[in-house]
Amino acid sequence: MIIGTAGHIDHGKTSLVKRLTGVDTDRLPEEQRRGITIELGYAYCDTPNGQRLGFVDVPGHEKLVRTMVAGATGIDCALLLMAADDGVMPQTKEHALILSLLGVAYGVLVITKADRVDAATIEIRRDEARALLSRYHREQWDVVVVSSHTGLGIDELRQRIDQIALVVKASQENRPLTKQSEMQNGASEPNELNHTEHLPLGFRMPIDRAFTLNGVGTVLAGCISTGHVNQGDSFCFADKAEERFRVRSLRVHDQSSEVAKAGQRAALGLVGLERGNVKRGQVLCDPAIAQTSERIDVVLKVAASESLALRSGSHVHLHLGCDDLTATVAILGANSIAPGAEGLAQLVIQRPMACWQHDRLILRDASAQRTIAGGIVLDSQGLVRYRQTNERLAWLEAQKSADVLARLAQSLKAAPAGFDLQRWLQNVALKKLPVALESSRLAVNESGRFWIDGSGTWIIAQTSLEQLELSTCDVLKRFHGEHPEEIGPDLSRLRRAVAPAMTSIQWGRLCAAFVERQKIFKRGAFLQLPSHAEQLHEAERVVAQRVIPLLLEGRFDPPWVRDLSGTTGHAEVKVRSVLARLAKAGDVFQVVKDLYYNPVVVQQLASLARDIEAAHGEITAASFRDATGLGRKRAIQILEFFDRIGFLRRIGDVHRVQPGSKMFLTDNSGRSP
Repeated sequence: MIIGTAGHIDHGKTSLVKRLTGVDTDRLPEEQRRGITIELGYAYCDTPNGQRLGFVDVPGHEKLVRTMVAGATGIDCALLLMAADDGVMPQTKEHALILSLLGVAYGVLVITKADRVDAATIEIRRDEARALLSRYHREQWDVVVVSSHTGLGIDELRQRIDQIALVVKASQENRPLTKQSEMQNGASEPNELNHTEHLPLGFRMPIDRAFTLNGVGTVLAGCISTGHVNQGDSFCFADKAEERFRVRSLRVHDQSSEVAKAGQRAALGLVGLERGNVKRGQVLCDPAIAQTSERIDVVLKVAASESLALRSGSHVHLHLGCDDLTATVAILGANSIAPGAEGLAQLVIQRPMACWQHDRLILRDASAQRTIAGGIVLDSQGLVRYRQTNERLAWLEAQKSADVLARLAQSLKAAPAGFDLQRWLQNVALKKLPVALESSRLAVNESGRFWIDGSGTWIIAQTSLEQLELSTCDVLKRFHGEHPEEIGPDLSRLRRAVAPAMTSIQWGRLCAAFVERQKIFKRGAFLQLPSHAEQLHEAERVVAQRVIPLLLEGRFDPPWVRDLSGTTGHAEVKVRSVLARLAKAGDVFQVVKDLYYNPVVVQQLASLARDIEAAHGEITAASFRDATGLGRKRAIQILEFFDRIGFLRRIGDVHRVQPGSKMFLTDNSGRSP
């Protein structure tokens, strides 16, 4: 268990830690000279039941709140100190607020320096302590009176810490993806599904300390947020996924170990890392989940002590993990968030920072004088556009659940077009899908089914998939009714009509699934209903059976549409319409208006062009005319057609085959491979 101190400056935090552990956490010469904590301090001790406790001692000065927040991130239990001779002071209140907003569920309010006041004052301080805890929804915390000087109450405090350690240990053995599920009171709810070892969580550890040891090299220390680490593992920084560093040595709570896991404080000796390349706030993580963002969507709770509502455009200091930087607030779905209320917002950050879904954060005002809000990350990759749509707001609401599978199920319900599964997993810090979903209680609909595309990157609820299929068929039916002579819309046009939020790649995969199930047909680049395909096929079959052989027979100089009409006896407008559809499907090529070529002939013409270039280094109208036996005008028309489709490129008065072009190389039908 990791315990963090909190409270006003000179209220005895460091002295209490020394009394409990025997370690003076003020290690810097300036700290010892001035008698105040400036940097985070660390100490360890063992409980009677064999547990190893880690202490993080934080500064109490108002100018060092950023350091205090870094130290409070990742702790399991807090010791909030209040000196008996001073009572509740400004930083006592702010630290209590920060602990509440960070969702620290377990703690003790310790009244220190009891030897300096009388019994009546102690009772007054007890009442003040209870009022303070009630104000920040921590009524379940005990109040213990101590004196680090005389030892009064120290044994009682140790006993209470031991009891909390047992509770925390039990909760960690059945820990959900996030440690706290309620912003209001920080209480954790038991989770019967997700044991930590059953979740394929990627390792990540915010760095709060970096130093160099002889024989070890650079050592990084911090509280492990998710996952686990073994000696020999290789990790990266979230902002530099391409650089990997191997773990040479590992210590957990200041003891050598071969493995460390979430909820523990660890120090990792890394091979090949220079101390000067590390700074507090960076996150060491598994490369599979490495990410940074300049926009994060969050749910915020504004401190009840604020006098004004939080509005869009507010400039704030953002504290997340061990990092802190400035950001601008954009309220989502409302005009503002009132004091004491919750709401959705997007934080636009001054530079990329590492964060993941359900990370806790603190906001302070622009001058860094007071804490104004706390929150939870809902999406570490916030949208630039469409962030205020109802669909987007519903998606963010679906990310609030503390249970990862419930969150996935709610996300499927909130995304009728599905969503990028790999991006979602990375956002949640999962390396892959947890457990066997088909046997889980992932109830996305009555049957609990869902569909993942063949690449494993897109997931959609089965009910949503069926609805998309119906919508696709409805759109095609309307299109065929309005444009009976057309083959159908292309992929892009159909996507805009059915699922504009879906990426073109995923839409293509989804339509491929519809085609495979024969719900729709694909002809060239166009999509159509099977019934429409049959109608067109029957109408085209009679004409095509007569026309296409004539095009092949005409070879390099095929008949024009009017000539085909006269030869076959079909109306010119019908021949023209059929050939236009065949050209869209790639069954013939239109060189100029009313002049079509058989694909086999186009293949032959392309081969001639390649041969000419191979012999002369370029293709001219004259050389192509001579090779084909055509007139100059027709030769130019064919060369311009090849330019238009990207087979050739024109340079002045000559043409050359596009470098690397594979058009007409392997497809005997004459179509581009």
